[in-house]
Amino acid sequence: MTETVALIGAGAMGGAIGERLLETGNQLTVFDLDTDRVKALVEKGAKAASSAAKAAEASDFVITSLNSANIVERAAFGPDGIADGAKTGTLIIDMSSIDPVTTRALATKAQERGLRWVDCPLSGGAPKALIGELTLMAGGTEDDVAQAHRVLRHVAVNYTHMGPAGAGQTTKLINQVLCGLGFLAVAEATQLAQDAGVDATRIPIALKGGRADSALLQEYMPRFATKDYRRTGRIDNMVKDLNAVQDLARDTGTSMPMTALCAEIHRMLTAAGLGGEDQAAVMEFFSGAGRELPN
Repeated sequence: MTETVALIGAGAMGGAIGERLLETGNQLTVFDLDTDRVKALVEKGAKAASSAAKAAEASDFVITSLNSANIVERAAFGPDGIADGAKTGTLIIDMSSIDPVTTRALATKAQERGLRWVDCPLSGGAPKALIGELTLMAGGTEDDVAQAHRVLRHVAVNYTHMGPAGAGQTTKLINQVLCGLGFLAVAEATQLAQDAGVDATRIPIALKGGRADSALLQEYMPRFATKDYRRTGRIDNMVKDLNAVQDLARDTGTSMPMTALCAEIHRMLTAAGLGGEDQAAVMEFFSGAGRELPN
């Protein structure tokens, strides 16, 4: 069954989601301030919209994939936003990574406007979106989360309802704690292997199936070892998420010393001009590679 979907935000992640939805036969209308991004999806079969409101008019589902909470709020409820064009009962699926407090406020605002809201951040990045193998963590009512799956089944292999509005975003922050710390651990271990004269590209093979094995080890140690920084994510996006983690930790009174160090290292990398680089560039913290990092 095909669905009518509006996509608001066609960057690296949104573009991959849009491409997958088109490949699986859905009708897609797309809006992004970057017309080149819109054009790329139009060439694959999408329709272009002149605003988020116009995109929502033609759709039963609206997916947002945007960089920050304020951008999501503006796209949803600002002038010519989704709420200005969406018909009553339209389901908004926010696949951005934003904080749970703002998410709960947006879900309430949507309900007041006769709309529905599911927060559904993701793990797996653009490569997994393109082959329909994302991991999704959803927050919202049981009915709305089930309805959202009609669309999201095309992009996800793992889809879990985590609880009410905001629960998906909270789960994503936990995911980012594990990923952020994991990236640094694997990068540090890679540098030790290289300094000790061991071929780091062989370590994932040697450790496969053992307790230290993980998808992160298998994918990223070879990339760290060869300085493969092809962009599938950004260091500054990890900074945004770890900042949100620390805000949540303060609200809950949770002590997170390792996460605090992880966040500070990512901020140092951003200050050194690496914020726009792929997450694999955390290797620069350990190897230097001719770059000056701030003390």
